[in-house]
Amino acid sequence: MFKQPVSIILLLFFIYPIIKGFIFKFSSQHLKGAMGGVFQSISFLISLCLGIYYTKKIFIEHNTGMYATIYKSIPLNILDFINSKPLVIYILIMPLVILILCSVINFVANFISRFTLYPLFDGVENLLKQKSVFFKRIAGAIFQVPRAICYVIVITFILNFLSLLNVTDTYNKYLEESQAYSYISKEVVIPLTNSKLAKNLPNVVNNSFKIVVKDPSNSDTNKTNVQNVPNVQNNQKGTIYYNGITLEQGVKSNDEINKLAVNLVQGENETRDKAKTLYKWVGTKIAYSDEKANKVLNNDTQMTSGAIPTFNSRSGICFDYACLYVAMCRANNIKVRIITGQGFNGSNWVSHAWNQVYIKGENKWINVDPTFLVGGDYFDSARFTIDHKAESIAGEW
Repeated sequence: MFKQPVSIILLLFFIYPIIKGFIFKFSSQHLKGAMGGVFQSISFLISLCLGIYYTKKIFIEHNTGMYATIYKSIPLNILDFINSKPLVIYILIMPLVILILCSVINFVANFISRFTLYPLFDGVENLLKQKSVFFKRIAGAIFQVPRAICYVIVITFILNFLSLLNVTDTYNKYLEESQAYSYISKEVVIPLTNSKLAKNLPNVVNNSFKIVVKDPSNSDTNKTNVQNVPNVQNNQKGTIYYNGITLEQGVKSNDEINKLAVNLVQGENETRDKAKTLYKWVGTKIAYSDEKANKVLNNDTQMTSGAIPTFNSRSGICFDYACLYVAMCRANNIKVRIITGQGFNGSNWVSHAWNQVYIKGENKWINVDPTFLVGGDYFDSARFTIDHKAESIAGEW
């Protein structure tokens, strides 16, 4: 752990109030101050849950009920600005909502405590008057544990939020290496932030998508992670293998896939409608394979990948989803791409693959991520710019 700076930071924030409580011993006054800090942290966490939930409901989902009504009441120029810069939701609107809620909840909690908890603390102090100094120090340390836990949760959330803002690749690497951060993020932060994507894809681990470039002039195999090789397909000196296979092997189809793909879009005339139907089928019928992700993480690329194995097993990882989507689009003469880059999995940025399709009538390429469908709408969605980055075209058909 001592080689993990993020874990060290979390440990320091945890032990600081405990050590302070031990040094200053138990006292009603100190405990009231500590509880004030706990109330602030708890208020923040409650506000975090409510703020994220309602902000998403209004500005991202806004499908039904009062959320749709509120969304439609917002001036169009403001909505256009938000839709063109969706990160504004996370860096401006959501923090403002959380701040307002936090202030109200904290005020109410402190007001109630003056008539409930604080008199109780005074009573505990009277009971401990005859105890030894060491006993009071131990009591002081124990009563600081709730504050220590709140500190760690709040700091983890802040680290998580900064990761979403894509500070630096080095920062993301530090988060990835920290077992403490990963555990707290998965068990506490992700449930608090109500990330449906992160809940449904808990094991989308970093390096679960690998690129290997084999140079015929070199006997050594150069293994590297996709996010460290921008535009690798344009700078290759040999054959590129994605999770052990070439791109053409990955998107290879068969009669069964082609027949199903054509039947799925029967009766639909628009390219957008066809592409969305195929996206929904791949995203819902294919299950994410944690086992395969872990094999790739351990540099085991001997497993079968690509459209046909994924269709037959109904499971795969992001590259497999993307390959099958390509095969089904090609069966319907829809121009399609595989995109490699990074996706945010709720804790940190991970290597990832998704698609783009060309919409004829609109004369543009749109982003499609069937792997992330379990977390929401990822068909030409504004949220793409929030949790996808470093995109590079791996192939186009």
